[in-house]
This record gives sequence, C-alpha cells and structure tokens, in this order.
Amino acid sequence: MSEDTLAERFFDAAVGLLERVRAEEAGTIAAAGRLIADAFSAGGRIFAFGAGHSSLPAQDVVYRAGGLAVLNLLPVPGATGVDVVPATLGSALERVAGLASAVLDTGPVRAGDVLVVISLSGRNTLPVEMASHARELGLRVIGVTSVAYAATTAPRNASGTFLKDHCDVVVDSKIAVGDAELTADGIDAPFAPASTVVTSAIMQAVTASAAGELAARGTVPPLLRSGNVDGGHEWNDRVMTEYADRILYRR
Repeated sequence: MSEDTLAERFFDAAVGLLERVRAEEAGTIAAAGRLIADAFSAGGRIFAFGAGHSSLPAQDVVYRAGGLAVLNLLPVPGATGVDVVPATLGSALERVAGLASAVLDTGPVRAGDVLVVISLSGRNTLPVEMASHARELGLRVIGVTSVAYAATTAPRNASGTFLKDHCDVVVDSKIAVGDAELTADGIDAPFAPASTVVTSAIMQAVTASAAGELAARGTVPPLLRSGNVDGGHEWNDRVMTEYADRILYRR
C-alpha cells in the first residue's frame, strides 16, 4: 500500500470523526459555550487543562489569534505537554493522587470559574481528580473525552470513576479506544492517531459557540487579532488591558 493511500485513509478517518462530532455533539458544544458565556458574564475566569498530548488542544485556544482572550491554560508541572525527560514521567504523574488538588488549591481558580478538562481516556487520576475537586471548589467543569473508554476500560484511579462522571457538560470526541485510525499489511500495530485533530476542532467549536452566545446577549466577545496584521498588537493591548483581571498568562 502506498504512503499516499495511507495518507488519504487518515484524512478520510479524521473527516469522518469530525462529521460525527458535528452531527452528534452539537448540543453539548452549545451547552459548553453557554457555560463559558455565563462565567464570563458573571465576572468569572476560564481555564483549560490537559495532560500529555491532551494539553495540545488546551494550549491551542490560549493567546490565540481569533480566539477568546480570557481563556487561560491551567498547567501542571511535568504533566503539561511532553517536555519532561524522560517523557514517561508525564504519564506517571497522571497517576499521582493529590497532584490535581494541590494545583487547584494553590492556583488562581475560584468559585464561579469554568475549567475545561481534556482527557482522551478520562480514566487516570489527574484529570478525574482535577474535575472532581474543581467542582468541590465551586467551578463548573466541561469535559472533552472519548466516552468509549468508559464502556470498555477500567478506571485507573482510586475513585473508580471516569472524567465524564465529574462534569457539568461532556463533549464526546468519538475517538476509538487506542487512538489509532489505521492498520496496514506489513505494519504490526495500529497507527495514525486522530485525537489531537478532533479535540482541537472541538475546542475551537466551543470557543466559537461561546463568542456567539456572548454576542447574542449583547456583549462584545473579547477576541484577539493576529499580531501579523496591521493594528493587531494595538487591538490586543486594548483587549488585554480591559480584561487584565481575567487574563492570567500575561502576568
């Protein structure tokens, strides 16, 4: 099988997943957008968290041209991205009890804020504890996860639950267990993960929904512009000054 054919198969798989999410998750995406709009309208802040590769869609909506200026990344040292050595340490940290609670208890979150927790499997301690403790602190929680894992795998945390069990809104990414879309003769393991493509699209869709919800309420959404267009930096400086109390990545 040629590489071009495999590439086409991957694009077909990714497009198919995006179409499923568009058709089946429109209601949850709209609900997530409303939660963000509610929090913003009430003076709350918005945070996004993901561990390992699940942090990529969270980072993608922070300080992003065309995105909401008030979206903040909630980092966990050693677990956000794959920038630790060895990289397997990040996976180990996802199973450490108490880490998420320590981050939330000593961090900037407060009651009335919204936290988006991204976890493909939703089974490890870190995302589950992040969502459950956030709700204990009075935050509203949006989960972006593959619900299929809850049906076919066992929880890997002391509570025996999944991320989906601790959220106000759950957006199902539809990613199959194992996150590998392709198989081929001569290749002895499934390959070509699509979770980052799909989850990043979900996050952008939720952000767009929140912006539309704010506009429908008569509020101008605080959007950023590209710094590579004339006037972009001046626009962004104005927005960041106006909402300085809710933009934490600039401090």
